[in-house]
Amino acid sequence: MAQPGIAADVAADVTYACANDAAGMPLAVSIFADRAHVRDEIREDVSAAGMALRECGTLAGLLEGKARPLGEVVLLDCPLVDAAALAALSRLDMRAAHSGAHLVISTSVYALEDVFGCCDQSNPQILVDPSRAERVIALGRVLAGLPSLRLRDLSEDDRLTLLRLTEQVGRIAERLEKLSAARGGGAGEDSAFRFESPSVAFAARQGEDGSERLVRAVRPSLPDPRLVRRIIRQRQLRARFFDGDLFADPAWDMLLDLTAARAEHVRVSVTSLCIASGVPPTTALRWIGQMTSAGLLERVEDETDRRRAFIALTDRAAEGMARYFAELGRASAQLV
Repeated sequence: MAQPGIAADVAADVTYACANDAAGMPLAVSIFADRAHVRDEIREDVSAAGMALRECGTLAGLLEGKARPLGEVVLLDCPLVDAAALAALSRLDMRAAHSGAHLVISTSVYALEDVFGCCDQSNPQILVDPSRAERVIALGRVLAGLPSLRLRDLSEDDRLTLLRLTEQVGRIAERLEKLSAARGGGAGEDSAFRFESPSVAFAARQGEDGSERLVRAVRPSLPDPRLVRRIIRQRQLRARFFDGDLFADPAWDMLLDLTAARAEHVRVSVTSLCIASGVPPTTALRWIGQMTSAGLLERVEDETDRRRAFIALTDRAAEGMARYFAELGRASAQLV
């Protein structure tokens, strides 16, 4: 629920978005960045994409006076955080969530925990130390995900540029999309899960009279975390002798790390999980988002500090990992 101090801003955001959509106007963009050269770069890229600039200012502008309605896409640069920046982020996160705006935040690895902790409502794209090209790709991901592009009339060159951009974004997201093909969740045929729920998991056993009866299957426990850590170290060892990109498998590496952490009763921060993934933080964050949508991971708030959050396996994912290792049995100790 919106806080009283920003209720008017939320209402204005929603009203503006609806009016803009009804009028068939170009997608409107709000830009907030304290670094002048970053603001200029983003503004140029927004203009090249045929989008309308709604506002271009600093983070402090989010808190000063009566805020202007947000655009349908909000691009924010926040490499460092202080109390004012955290307040601005929290306010923006709530406004974006209520208005349906698409939020893209660029930050640094040092500020990632604070930024991630503040943005728990709007499901933003978070980029870590991005290049200009990575920002453009993030903008392309927003455009590619919209049901229709209300852009101005583009020249043929502009159309080809946008087409190439969306095709590139599609290739990047192809593997991620497989995880969330069935966003309806559940353990159906297209789900990320391939095991039966413990409530319906039974094994057929033959009785003394020759008849078969159903017996509830025993739910396996999580593997020994020392075994999982050993497998992780063995997987990381390959990077000493081969190009790490040849074996990049961030989803599995994160599942292994979170399985060990759950067995050890240890909480995992988003920064730590990005490191465990073995890929750049921005890429890892995209995987975390997709795996969360697929029901594999969940966000866990820090009870002692609401500005922090951790990542954990869902119960169903934990059961899947337990059943996987149980199926492997002793052979799992030889895995690399």
